[in-house]
Amino acid sequence: MKSIIHYISTLCIVLTFVSCGKDSAENKDHLVFRYNESSNITSLDPAFSKVQSNIWACNHIFNGLLQLDEKLNIQPDIAKSWTISPDAKTYTFTLRNDIYFQKHILFGKDSTRTVKASDFEYSLNRLLDEKVASPGGWVLQNVESFKAQNDSIFEIKLIKPFPAFLGLMTMKYASVVPKEVVSHYGSDFRSHPIGTGPFQIKLWEENVKLVLRKNPLFYEKDEKGNSLPYLEAVAITFLPDKQSGFLQFIQGKLDFTSGLDPSYKDDILTQTGELQPKYKKEINLITGPYLNTEYLGFRMDGDNKAVLDLRIRQAMNYGFDRQKMITYLRNNMGTPAVNGIIPAGLPSFNNAKGYTYDIEKAKKLVNEYKKATGDKNPVIQLSTNASYVDIGEFLQREWQKIGLDVQVDISPPSTLRQAISTGKVSFFRASWIADYPDAENYLSLFYSNNFSPNGPNYTHFKNEEFDRLYEQAFKETDDEKRFVLYQKMDKIIIDQAPIIPLFYDKVARFSRKEVTGLGINPLNLLSLKKVKKNIPKS
Repeated sequence: MKSIIHYISTLCIVLTFVSCGKDSAENKDHLVFRYNESSNITSLDPAFSKVQSNIWACNHIFNGLLQLDEKLNIQPDIAKSWTISPDAKTYTFTLRNDIYFQKHILFGKDSTRTVKASDFEYSLNRLLDEKVASPGGWVLQNVESFKAQNDSIFEIKLIKPFPAFLGLMTMKYASVVPKEVVSHYGSDFRSHPIGTGPFQIKLWEENVKLVLRKNPLFYEKDEKGNSLPYLEAVAITFLPDKQSGFLQFIQGKLDFTSGLDPSYKDDILTQTGELQPKYKKEINLITGPYLNTEYLGFRMDGDNKAVLDLRIRQAMNYGFDRQKMITYLRNNMGTPAVNGIIPAGLPSFNNAKGYTYDIEKAKKLVNEYKKATGDKNPVIQLSTNASYVDIGEFLQREWQKIGLDVQVDISPPSTLRQAISTGKVSFFRASWIADYPDAENYLSLFYSNNFSPNGPNYTHFKNEEFDRLYEQAFKETDDEKRFVLYQKMDKIIIDQAPIIPLFYDKVARFSRKEVTGLGINPLNLLSLKKVKKNIPKS
């Protein structure tokens, strides 16, 4: 293990604008944003930005054609404008001519240049290159071809219409990289990244610390014409223990932490999801919708007769109090899922009434089933993993009150995923986190051509009207009209109940009081380009 002396000396060398003297360090501290990444970072190459830790780091360093605002609306980035052909299959992007790759040393010389359309052609080809083996190639699965028409025009042709395509182009996989730098470093580009984003790499001591410095060539400015970012540096540590990272934050050694871990959630939050009084003077809590729907799924072509009956599925939806579950088991970090599969936070969120707690209606439906089938004691097995035992046991007790015997079976996460995919379980716990900001991401779970194991339809739900609407939505380029189709599909899911939506997740962000401009978004993407740290009052 590296000594504390070595660690401190390395930090002093890296942050050259910060003297090791105490007074100078305090004067510059407001220009450095610090956070811990317990999951570590495995690559700074955007072609490998699969997990959140990598995505956050790549978002600091790289840009793409498009970006998202805090409400998940598509906004220009390197592409200043774009057009879509009448058949919704050809996208033509016009690029800005003032975007520069970050300064870097190549062949012994300081280098930089403007971004051209050919750079995007190269960058997207990398995603498809088997030698690169990027996990992000799937974002181009509906793409027939792409080509730089000249330095400023980039054209992408789709095999078939796919309205969510622009959302895919906001993902970090689709970031632009310079061919000459990637060619020079090869696979080591993962640790020598050059992009166009607000920050650039200064030091990466793997498993210890990553330091990024402000990119002076970054093109964005604020509303007053000031150059972004405001910060001079970002310092990321990699303490693997979440509780240790949390303690560093509480002690003021970190500026930000995200998410709730069971090891500290009750220490920082009250039962109703408010900051504990002892932290209110020093810490800000920001919460908002997160594009994650937690649900229980029924296998619609399984062999459990009870779960194949609509009355039982509806009874189980009515038979528990979602708000009570969230308050006592999640410290209020979630929203009751009473509006279908599409989560709050998406523009097409459905306000159609779903299932609210109604124990009498639930009992009536169970009794109707028992009387009609002669099945006096239906037994249902819920398959879940250890992280959700508390929710499973809560539901077990609630459903016992309506006359159902639900047994909770615990499996390791990998075993459970395999069992769900291959149809070995009839009732299972699942969740779906959006890969891109379009409700099609969720509705694809119920399209009959997506039956698992060849697709994400784990319930094997099949409905002709749903399929018709799903296919119609692919041809609709008008967002508002497409959202109406999405909501009709969501209503079918509510009525047929192939799932029990539990809750729509929330993002919880904690920052020191000095931090402003952090914001929040339903994809929980960390953007630091508008973040400021005020100088603490002495």
